[in-house]
Amino acid sequence: MSTETDVLVLGGAGVDTIVHVPELPLPYADSYMIRPGIKTRAGQSGDFVALGLSALGLRTHHLDMVGEDPEGDLVRALHRDHGIPLTAVPQPAGTKRAVNLVGPDGRRLSLYDDTRSREADRFPEETVRTLAAAARHAHVVITHPCSQALPLLRESGLTVSTDLHNWDGANPYHEPFALASDLVFLSTTALADHERTMRDIAARGRARVVVATAGADGAHLLADGTLTHIPAVTPPAPVVDSNGAGDAFASAFLLGWLGGEDVARCALYGAVAGAYACTVPSTRTDAIGRAELLAQVAELAGDPV
Repeated sequence: MSTETDVLVLGGAGVDTIVHVPELPLPYADSYMIRPGIKTRAGQSGDFVALGLSALGLRTHHLDMVGEDPEGDLVRALHRDHGIPLTAVPQPAGTKRAVNLVGPDGRRLSLYDDTRSREADRFPEETVRTLAAAARHAHVVITHPCSQALPLLRESGLTVSTDLHNWDGANPYHEPFALASDLVFLSTTALADHERTMRDIAARGRARVVVATAGADGAHLLADGTLTHIPAVTPPAPVVDSNGAGDAFASAFLLGWLGGEDVARCALYGAVAGAYACTVPSTRTDAIGRAELLAQVAELAGDPV
């Protein structure tokens, strides 16, 4: 069956307000003078995945609930400027937003406005079915409407990936995503035993591949019952912000995975893209391009010239 879209990204559209702080955790003070200033820009997890996929040459469509508000205008403009189709389902509660405190070492603390999502949020079933019928793969962000869309995606026959972010391995909210996806990404940040959690996901769910990213310590790859450590890649420039690194990793991994690459090479794709993302200031939404990614991977892998 012919498709119009390589990856349908569901959820994760929103805006971040970036605040550079002198250190994290931020000590109490009556006030701080902030430089280089405070900036609001479009770009949350789903946006970053869609941008990363598109920059790598994959045909991408983004579906999410977006408000008729200034934040929603920023989200629509971001997709329009990058040529990424966006299906924006009206969100009466408003477009998702967050404040990111960014330290000098690139670490961040994100404060999400929880009033802009509701358990009752849903994507129209016909919209999901129509978009899924035109796609090869779906990547879902861990939001309420995406949880409700998972059965529809499975019915459509699509492969599914998700990012559980800083899951602790126990919170039941994440389980439907973890167990319904063929490819699962998560961070080791909150895991007491990353191998145990990864193997549990694979044993109880559909996942053929589980990847746990560990920042400067690289990543851990579980495939066919074998756990492999993937070393981190040295960033090509100074690290200024870790925001979006996991999304970049997932986007580049998907490029290799959908192209039939060996999973270890897919993880190398992800490591290169994640390292690049750490060099991009949080006020920007740049993503590594396909030619640059493939050139760096070929050099690191020692491919013959």
